[in-house]
Amino acid sequence: MTPREIKKVEKYLCNMFDNKEIVIKSPAKTNEPVEIYISDEFIGTVYRDEDEGEVAYSLQIMILEEDLPED
Repeated sequence: MTPREIKKVEKYLCNMFDNKEIVIKSPAKTNEPVEIYISDEFIGTVYRDEDEGEVAYSLQIMILEEDLPED
């Protein structure tokens, strides 16, 4: 993803989830997924997909079992 795309997706997610603490960090290597953080906590990744000229972004959120509330 380009820096411009990253900023656009970051702005979209901040607005969608009404959370200005969402930050997307550029990957260390080209063509790797970008990482999404809320404050300093890693929550997932965004992948860019292009098919027949149409671009889509896929959000994958990680939830660790240890972070889930007790029953």
